[in-house]
Amino acid sequence: MERTAINPVTWSVDMGFNQAELVSGHTKTLYCSGQTATDTDGAPRHDGDMAAQLALCLDNVEAVLVDAGMTLAHLVRLNVYTTDVDQLFQHYGVLAARLGAAGAAPATTMLGVTRLALAGQMVELEGTAVA
Repeated sequence: MERTAINPVTWSVDMGFNQAELVSGHTKTLYCSGQTATDTDGAPRHDGDMAAQLALCLDNVEAVLVDAGMTLAHLVRLNVYTTDVDQLFQHYGVLAARLGAAGAAPATTMLGVTRLALAGQMVELEGTAVA
């Protein structure tokens, strides 16, 4: 698989994401449903704690990737849904550091939403990975 970062403007690179990623020669694509801050039984965790929810969302995304034989480095697209964009920006380093450590800079979109499916959830991550 070959990945090429596409950045006609480069401001996003400093924030940890590419404007686009061109992928060729891949053998499998994983479309990951939105992952929230839930435990292995689906119970919501970390009510009111954006940083902890974001970290657990990433853990859950990573668990799905690992089960598919992939890692965070295989993410080429990440959608971030949040009920509080300003608060998420205060804790964006949690996401950026984890992706950076994995060598990932997926094309990313952040969307502010009124609410998520589970009460108390503040962030949800949905991704696409290729290998």
